[in-house]
Amino acid sequence: MIVNFLAYTIGVPILIGVICLFITDRLKIVTRILAFIVTLASLAALVRIFILKPLYWPPVPTPALTVDNLSALAGLGISFFALLVTLYSFGYIEKNNGRYFGYLLMTLGSSLGAVFANNLILFVVFWGFLAALLYLLVSIQGTPKAGACAKKAFVIIGATDALMIFGIGLLWKMTGTFAMDGIRIALNGPLPYAAFLCILIASFAKSGAAPFHSWLPDVAEDGPASVTAYLPASLDKLLGIYLLARISLSLFVMNGISNTILLLTGAVTVIYAVMVALVQHDFKRLLGYHAVSQVGYMILGIGTGSPVGIAGGLFHMLNNAIYKSCLFLNAGAVEKKAHTTDLSKLGGLSKYMPVTFASFLIASLAISGIPPLNGFFSKWMIYQGIIELGNSKNPFWIVWLVAAMFGSALTIASFVKLLHAVFLGRASEKAEGVKEAGISMALPVIILAAACIIFGVFAFSVPVSLLIMPVIGKNIPYIGTWSPDMATALMIMAVLLGIIAYLFAARKKMRAVSSFVGGEDPKQFERVAGTEFYNTIEEVGPLGNFYSKEDAHEFDIYDISARLMAAATRFFQRLHNGVLPTYLTWCLLGMIAVFLILFLW
Repeated sequence: MIVNFLAYTIGVPILIGVICLFITDRLKIVTRILAFIVTLASLAALVRIFILKPLYWPPVPTPALTVDNLSALAGLGISFFALLVTLYSFGYIEKNNGRYFGYLLMTLGSSLGAVFANNLILFVVFWGFLAALLYLLVSIQGTPKAGACAKKAFVIIGATDALMIFGIGLLWKMTGTFAMDGIRIALNGPLPYAAFLCILIASFAKSGAAPFHSWLPDVAEDGPASVTAYLPASLDKLLGIYLLARISLSLFVMNGISNTILLLTGAVTVIYAVMVALVQHDFKRLLGYHAVSQVGYMILGIGTGSPVGIAGGLFHMLNNAIYKSCLFLNAGAVEKKAHTTDLSKLGGLSKYMPVTFASFLIASLAISGIPPLNGFFSKWMIYQGIIELGNSKNPFWIVWLVAAMFGSALTIASFVKLLHAVFLGRASEKAEGVKEAGISMALPVIILAAACIIFGVFAFSVPVSLLIMPVIGKNIPYIGTWSPDMATALMIMAVLLGIIAYLFAARKKMRAVSSFVGGEDPKQFERVAGTEFYNTIEEVGPLGNFYSKEDAHEFDIYDISARLMAAATRFFQRLHNGVLPTYLTWCLLGMIAVFLILFLW
């Protein structure tokens, strides 16, 4: 019964999701009840599976499905975010309920199938199905922009999935098996490296790492906020980093070259994405670039190859899904109530949406790595993993450390801009009449904000010991000292002292004077838009050139590929000129090439 229970956990959400597709909006209450029951039951099932692991289905020497510590961690996260997004969607989604919740449930079942799959063919089936579901969920609004970014995401992920299939074929050629638990290959030749890189690229594209990231900010800006919080922000990060951890910890024996590839990719992703995020003027697009930047930290942690670094990367995967989902869900609440995500048209919403502001503030501090929240703890572990590289005489460890810490500093700077533009300052016209989101939209962000605090303050006793340590399978050596409970107590004490000092000062009479602005007209400074922050950075010589090329999509692998395909098409059009001798010449050259390959191979 237990092993069948594992198969039911995957199959039931997919089956109910298909049924929901045929339920009209007139019966949307039925769709919502089904979605809530299935996602709640899925979370309960994953808790049971997490406790009972390891599990196998069917119980034969080479099972199709297995649950180990890594897949149980990813599966638990997938079910948790599915339930929260389902609750949020009750207040966010107004039409196409049957299709939306049907796709949502099928995504849940397919994601669990991907992380539990032990057979690589079965894994590819679920993984590819997820790419199609991403396209359907992003384009569900039916707008031209949403359709275009859904197509872009599908093309990038689909192309890299094709590479992954090629890599899996190479694995089969080298090992003669598709069972993941039967594969362990040393990177010591062209074929192992080719297989590793093909599967690695697929994990990068799924998680949104550079240079395969460009679909993610587009989806964040034009797709529904609940979809962005569910897929790019949480599930795609869990799945992409799950695959990276699987190939790094199980399928391949990593070495200095492979770890350097990860470290370089992680460092570039962190700096590149956060630099672009600084100058964004759209609420959700800015968050999209930060979703890319945070992937770099996870890759850096796993790339260190040390237990503390790998644990930090996996913990950051979980933390990022928590605070990033919280940020996107709050962005969706602002968009729904203010009817815009343009930062220049927002401001002063903290007065009208206090719950949204408070949860967004906590998540912003968490992603910026402010103690004692969860983002600080996982970044601190990643820093330690990088420092261990220095102890092992790695000459570039300081480069990776500077990139990680500089990225955190720029993250804080961009969220200062975002908080000011959306919630602080003078209220904009869009803020008039805005009210707090309903309970179905507010409850998930409150839970996620609380998780940011709990996973930071109680990091040692709850997530690290219960969720992360079993995956690593060994004790994690800590460099330095960090006591989150003591730090939290000191911070609370400092806040209380500040409140006392404020109350004491407020008892005295103060003289109110106008602000001195250097002789300028004060009316010009009545409202400072958050979009003005860091605009001058685009005027700095080399950075200006970088930003102009970014605006022209010169770093976008999707547009680069389109230009290359257009050039190739024009080249072959010239060759097919309609002259018979030309075609005969090409046929002859082709036959010669085939014979040479057959006889010289």
